[in-house]
Amino acid sequence: THVLDTALGRPAQGLPISLHRLMDGSVGVWDCLASGVTDADGRIGNLLTPSDCVAPGDYQMRFNTGAYLRACRAAHPDAFKLVPFYPEAVVEFTITEDMVHQHFHIPLLLNPYGYSTYRGS
Repeated sequence: THVLDTALGRPAQGLPISLHRLMDGSVGVWDCLASGVTDADGRIGNLLTPSDCVAPGDYQMRFNTGAYLRACRAAHPDAFKLVPFYPEAVVEFTITEDMVHQHFHIPLLLNPYGYSTYRGS
């Protein structure tokens, strides 16, 4: 994954991210598969190891935007609010049987008052 801070015009370094899968047969119970923090380029290269294969199902990528934006406020107090408007960005997606061997790249474009995402290549 890759996170860009569009307010500062640079990669979002130090943003915690976690990947979750909806437990089979459950309603709203998510299992954390992996987590990490973005590097200086705003990336987490291998959230899952190359040998990990995702199974069909529903997933969430959780971006802890609140932690990142609070850190930005410490460095730029005039540009960032004390309490982030979006404390977390959750991107939910579905993997089907025909997608299990594909590469998934989920970029996030972030600023203090909004975010957008798309399925990257």
